[in-house]
Amino acid sequence: MPLKNKEKGKKSGAQKKKNWGADVEAESRHRLVVLEKELLRDHLALRRDEARRAKASEDQLKQRLQRVEAELEGARSEGKAIYAEMSRQCHALQEDMQSRSKQLEEEVKGLRGQLEACQREAAAAREEAEQALRERDQALSQLRTHVADMEAKYEEILQDSLDRLLAKLRAIKSQWDGTAFRLHASTRSSYASLDSPPWIFEATSP
Repeated sequence: MPLKNKEKGKKSGAQKKKNWGADVEAESRHRLVVLEKELLRDHLALRRDEARRAKASEDQLKQRLQRVEAELEGARSEGKAIYAEMSRQCHALQEDMQSRSKQLEEEVKGLRGQLEACQREAAAAREEAEQALRERDQALSQLRTHVADMEAKYEEILQDSLDRLLAKLRAIKSQWDGTAFRLHASTRSSYASLDSPPWIFEATSP
């Protein structure tokens, strides 16, 4: 082979190698660009998914926050209603207690007045009873004294009457004894005149 052809062949091979290297570099760059695009597209898709999930989470959080706020507002309203009702009941209870306390004070005042009146009446009744007992005791004492005096007088009168009666009986007995003696003597004289036996006189003698 001549030298020129060898040199031309060397140049042609070098040119081919240079063109192949450029093609490989261009292909590599193209693949790199495509890969970057795919990576960018995947990255954008991932970011869109993340943004969508974030948006969904945000919406859920907003809805939950709205529910919590609504529940809180309802609880506040319910708390206000409960507080208002408790305040009303407390006020009504205070008024009822004040009215009841006033009523009880009036009742206590009336009962105290009745108790004082009853105590005065009881004291008066006790004084009257004690006075009646004193009068009764005094009357009984006077009655006992009067009865004792009457008994003494009756005993004196009875004794005097008995004494006079005995004196009368003695006088009558003396008179009777004299009359009986005279009658006996007269009877003996009569029997003597009739010749009667002596035992008749003895039998008829007192």
